[in-house]
Amino acid sequence: MEFILIAGGSLAGVLLLVGVIITATSERSLLEDRLGRYLQEETSFQVEGEKANPLSDWLNTRLEGYKWGADISRVLARADIKLKPAEYIALMLFAGLAVGSIAWLIGGRSILFGILGLAFGLFIPRFYVRRQQSNRLIHFSDQLADMLNLMVNGLRAGYSIMQAMEAVSREMPTPISDEFRRVVQEMQLGLPMEKALDNLLRRIPSDDLDLTVAAINVQREVGGNLAEILNTITYTIRERVRIKGEIRVLTTQVMYSGRFLSLMPAIIALILWILNRPYMMLFFGEDTRLIGIPVLLFGLLMIAGGYFSMNKIGQIEV
Repeated sequence: MEFILIAGGSLAGVLLLVGVIITATSERSLLEDRLGRYLQEETSFQVEGEKANPLSDWLNTRLEGYKWGADISRVLARADIKLKPAEYIALMLFAGLAVGSIAWLIGGRSILFGILGLAFGLFIPRFYVRRQQSNRLIHFSDQLADMLNLMVNGLRAGYSIMQAMEAVSREMPTPISDEFRRVVQEMQLGLPMEKALDNLLRRIPSDDLDLTVAAINVQREVGGNLAEILNTITYTIRERVRIKGEIRVLTTQVMYSGRFLSLMPAIIALILWILNRPYMMLFFGEDTRLIGIPVLLFGLLMIAGGYFSMNKIGQIEV
């Protein structure tokens, strides 16, 4: 009962902190946050007029001199997560400590389990951010063909490129409307169109978007009928999105099978550790550790190799 209360309290504390952070940051406009970072120095994370947090400001100041701090900011922007790099790092540390404490209690106050739980907890926010970034990129790619169709209709009706982008920012759903609203506002602030589109491409690393941006830039330099060019690109993108969707459906089973088969040995080992700890301690006994520990390391190596092999099989480039 004591263990259940401690574990439940720790989990409730994690959920409470995550809820407080999300609630406190959800009111801040991500668009204003990105524009504020752009208008200041490239590695600056403080937005003008934003209510300061002493701990967040201190961490942001320390991150300004490091390239990986700017990389964290870029990854969070791509995933559309309303957190600063300092807040993201604080969340990682808290998740690591919480999961490490729970693993330490479950593992019978074992330091090894605490370290493993700490390492796993540190990567939980990173897994979430990567998943959000992947989902957002998929949604953007699915909407790109409709966006180009809207731009083509606007150009044929006599709109300029900027007016067509404004129509996209008003008519299209998120995330594509948010990104093109950012492009329009950057151009209204005086940024050249080529630079604004390059910034868009840096936030959304999509091959289809790269093709679209290249077509727009080339047309602005050499001239031509942009509506016809984008109409041709729209057909190509629609076919590519369709093929990618079919491949994603066919390879989903392989991807999830690889994840499940990779996690199954760890889950079984954890259950055996809880139910029959003396049996698992045979790997670490004084007389058996010379064989047990290499066997465990070899097993981990084989599991990792199988996981990456199945993922490689499921990744098909179009």
